[in-house]
Amino acid sequence: MVVGTKPEVTSQKQEDLLGIKGIDHIEYYASNAFQTAHFFRTAFGFKPIAYAGFETGVRDHVSYVVRQRNVRFVFSSSFEPNSPISKHITEHGDGVKDIAFKVDDAVKAFNEAVKRGAEPVLEPTVMEDENGQAIKATIGICGDFVHSFIQRDNYEGSFLPGYEPIKNPPLTLSTGLLSVDHMVLCVPSGEIQKWVDHYCNVLGFINSYNLDVNTHVSGMHYSIVQNKVGSIKLAIVEPVSGSQKSQIQEFLNYHRGPGIQHVALLTNDMVQTIQSLRGNGIEFLRIPDTYYDVIEDRVGDVDEDFSMLRDLGILIDRDPQGYLMQIFTKPVQSRPTLFLEIIQRNGTQLFGHGNIEALFKAVEREQSLRGNL
Repeated sequence: MVVGTKPEVTSQKQEDLLGIKGIDHIEYYASNAFQTAHFFRTAFGFKPIAYAGFETGVRDHVSYVVRQRNVRFVFSSSFEPNSPISKHITEHGDGVKDIAFKVDDAVKAFNEAVKRGAEPVLEPTVMEDENGQAIKATIGICGDFVHSFIQRDNYEGSFLPGYEPIKNPPLTLSTGLLSVDHMVLCVPSGEIQKWVDHYCNVLGFINSYNLDVNTHVSGMHYSIVQNKVGSIKLAIVEPVSGSQKSQIQEFLNYHRGPGIQHVALLTNDMVQTIQSLRGNGIEFLRIPDTYYDVIEDRVGDVDEDFSMLRDLGILIDRDPQGYLMQIFTKPVQSRPTLFLEIIQRNGTQLFGHGNIEALFKAVEREQSLRGNL
């Protein structure tokens, strides 16, 4: 059963003093950054654009930056076994460390966030090279997950100072991914309201939707927070106690604490994107055929070929504003933790609430195969 509500949050009235504009990049700690960047290039169509490592004067780690339209991932690995990167990977496995925000004034954003109760991790730091100047500051969130504030209005390089552009990058075929639509943050049971309040009170976000899901086997509480202009959307989820283990609890167990469970990437041609990804070897959760038996009655008239959606395993949902299509990959690393969602929006700004129960049941089947349900 899925029950959704629109909340009334007093912190929505706070003025947006941090000036958060959107997502600058996502930093992903990886056991082997070179191989991870190669995987995201060949499987997801991300073009390598910048590099930092021995050749650029960095002695303790290496980072590769890849990009597709408005999505930038930074994959970082350490050369030192006791470094923060190595310790993070040992504890949590490969996954997202930092969702970096684009801001006009990193000093102001950092100081205001700390004033409101954020944990300071990196004081505003000026970085410079021949291409100009950028400023970075970082705050802690829950667990080992962080947000950085990036000010790059005076920088014209390939990524940030300290990185060099990758010359003559290998041929990369785009899969049609455009931008980050939203992210999902898993937190322990009983903590969801704490972190919703934290984003609203500290970062000036708005709590725009709440949802409860219960399949009678597992479930979750689900809250959406977003910045004032709607360019950043984050779903915060916690497990609901049930007779067996939910996908949220499985993530928390294998990630060993809270963190980013998945990143949703936007496309404007869902069928073409999924055909390309499948051709590149990406595996997706399989939804049972019974989901599609009543799909036309449930979603009504849409500009889609339902037989194609069935063949590709694409979910579809609608509301009064329009409809969306979405699909979820299997985990993109060995631990059953981080995965990606591909989504196309046709008018609606919701999150496929009508699909969530079907998704939960599909994940439960995967958990059962892993012996984790």
